[in-house]
Amino acid sequence: MDAYGLQGIALMPGPSLFYLTGFRFHLMERPILALFTVEGKAALIAPELERPRTEGFFPGYLFYYGEDPRRWPEVFHQALKAVGLTRARVGVEPTRLRFRELRLLETAAPRATWEEATEVLAELRTRKDEEEVEHIRRAVAVAEAALKATLAVVRPGMTEQEVAAELVLQLLRHGSEPELPFPPIVASGPNSANPHAMPTDRVLQPGDLVLIDWGARVEGYVSDLTRVFVLGEPRPEWLRWTRLVEEAQAAACAVARPGVPAGEVDRAARQVLAEAGYGPHFLHRTGHGMGLEAHEPPYLYSENTRLLEPGMVFTIEPGLYFPGHGGIRIEDDVVVTTQGCRVLSTLPRGLQPIGRE
Repeated sequence: MDAYGLQGIALMPGPSLFYLTGFRFHLMERPILALFTVEGKAALIAPELERPRTEGFFPGYLFYYGEDPRRWPEVFHQALKAVGLTRARVGVEPTRLRFRELRLLETAAPRATWEEATEVLAELRTRKDEEEVEHIRRAVAVAEAALKATLAVVRPGMTEQEVAAELVLQLLRHGSEPELPFPPIVASGPNSANPHAMPTDRVLQPGDLVLIDWGARVEGYVSDLTRVFVLGEPRPEWLRWTRLVEEAQAAACAVARPGVPAGEVDRAARQVLAEAGYGPHFLHRTGHGMGLEAHEPPYLYSENTRLLEPGMVFTIEPGLYFPGHGGIRIEDDVVVTTQGCRVLSTLPRGLQPIGRE
């Protein structure tokens, strides 16, 4: 905070608050906000119903309020005053702070200023320690086991939604926390050409491509994987696309190491596909950081100059998409080591046949 000229940070329920305190709260109509100062003070503003699990456990001042919203601004003022932030520069997460809480903060401390603190928090969370990496590795293992169990029952005639529902069930059975990192993507046939397709009632047909993008959560940390399958025999062009995507992913992994700009990883993957004449069919960045969230820094796009460091965990997921025909994406989770990068996922990357009796 001091390096960014902030006297404090105000956090809503979410990954950063969990990272700092171990507390998880539901985001609801009753505001919950935690305050942290550069001097090491902390305060939590929460409804009375949270008293049993926070009193005596939260490492700082506690301010509870009842059901009457007219009393909430005063409680906010008391908390800000207690930690000395009524006239301070306070950082917030712009993608987390809601209008309701911002108005309560502005009313409670009209002389304070509210600044973006994305980089402050990213500096804390971007480099994972060994325990965090192990949680992610376990989340990968859970996801892989769940997919294997799901593929055993996939057959032509099932809908995308039925496959997705089975996958969610298997994720829970194999040890994922109920709050998945994102709803699984199951995209068959021409739907697989949409990188962020949602499962539909489309019936899987013999000969379909089936793209599955899914993940698990263990101890708060997530995995994020993608594989593509075929119901029957693959077409020659599908095998060619898959081989190219595998080569692009391998090229990206080969350059991912400490001191390399994140953008270089993207450029390495993109070059393989462009040289093969498929550059316009690669529609997105090569990958994104992950940890407590499925998408967090560093982001692997060509212009990103952020240097990779040991402990950074991210996806490498090049893809090719052909509207009306289908798409291929292969996504693995990797961690930057002192020597290069280590792939945490183990499933085969080729185009695998499924749905056979």
